[in-house]
Amino acid sequence: MSAPAKAAPAGRLLTIGSVCRRLQDEFPDVSISKIRYLEDQGLLAPRRTQGGYRLFSEEDVERLETILRLQRDEFLPLRVIRQELASPGGVKPGKKRRGLSASEDELDLAALCERAGVTPAFARELEDFGLLAPASVNGDKAYGEGDVEIAATCAKLGRFGISARHLRTFRTAADRQAGLLEQLVSPALRSRNLDRRQAGLDELQSLAELVQELAQLIFWRNLRQLADR
Repeated sequence: MSAPAKAAPAGRLLTIGSVCRRLQDEFPDVSISKIRYLEDQGLLAPRRTQGGYRLFSEEDVERLETILRLQRDEFLPLRVIRQELASPGGVKPGKKRRGLSASEDELDLAALCERAGVTPAFARELEDFGLLAPASVNGDKAYGEGDVEIAATCAKLGRFGISARHLRTFRTAADRQAGLLEQLVSPALRSRNLDRRQAGLDELQSLAELVQELAQLIFWRNLRQLADR
């Protein structure tokens, strides 16, 4: 595990280049362009000098660290991260979320529906189309915490008339992306050597972050082209 980034003196404001250098030990792929992109998406709001230069406070840096961890460790899309940071009960800047190696709580159907705010019939429909993927525990279905977020997001999309049948497209795309990464890291993940397995997990997290970023960039480019028609 990398050493924590050194904090700047209280009250000191940092330039975007200083922030980038400070975070690169923990986030080697962070770049000035990525920080600017997160600002464009409304996730960061650094101060500006009269000349237009960005200045980041310690609170801004902690928020950025949290965003980067949520992307790296939980592969959350930016929209969900924005909701997490804004929600009173959501994750707060400076609080780390669990990574790939951490286990999830197991939930039955009733608990899933209560936490996601969906009906059992809707949850079963999502499962029929492969959007929910419960495990079998002693013959009973057990849903992970990730299934709660998926179900809640699908319910919100349903308000726009998007059904579970239409959402199969997203599952298929995710399956293909995960399959590509599996080909790259599966030998390390199957290794009995703990160090090699951990290295494989670290590589998987880095690859997933890059794949997610690329998908988001292509997606928003296509939407901009649609808006310009």
